[in-house]
Amino acid sequence: MNIQIICVGKLKENYLRDACDEYAKRLSRYCKFSIIELDECKVPENASDSQIESAIIAEGNKIISKINKNAMVFSMCIEGKQMSSEELAQKIETCAINGTNDIVFLIGGSWGLSKDAKALSDFKLSMSKMTFPHQLARVILCEQIYRCFNIINGGKYHK
Repeated sequence: MNIQIICVGKLKENYLRDACDEYAKRLSRYCKFSIIELDECKVPENASDSQIESAIIAEGNKIISKINKNAMVFSMCIEGKQMSSEELAQKIETCAINGTNDIVFLIGGSWGLSKDAKALSDFKLSMSKMTFPHQLARVILCEQIYRCFNIINGGKYHK
């Protein structure tokens, strides 16, 4: 199975990069895992609504261009469904059982994910009602994907 995170922005802090790298290493036992980082669109300090919307659309177009056509697409967005780790693991396992070998998770930039990217998704997923920096959300998502594979394979990581 191929699991990919397509996200806007680069991790600036070493500790966040190290955490994602650690989960990527752990995931290599279960799947082919990769993260595609796309450049954030620059907006002025006091950007207008139209400038922000243009940036969201441009970032969304970059994301869409990287999505494998046969992939199951999960958009990470606040209006998505909240799930337990067990429920997400079951969803990933169901993909595998149904012959879906590619799963893609989308994380937008600091302004969010474009409507077009969300429209392409098969599932909208929310981590929480709380707001997280999108860089931290990436680390949390990596950990949850690792946790899901441990649940699926009966590992001891998930208690």
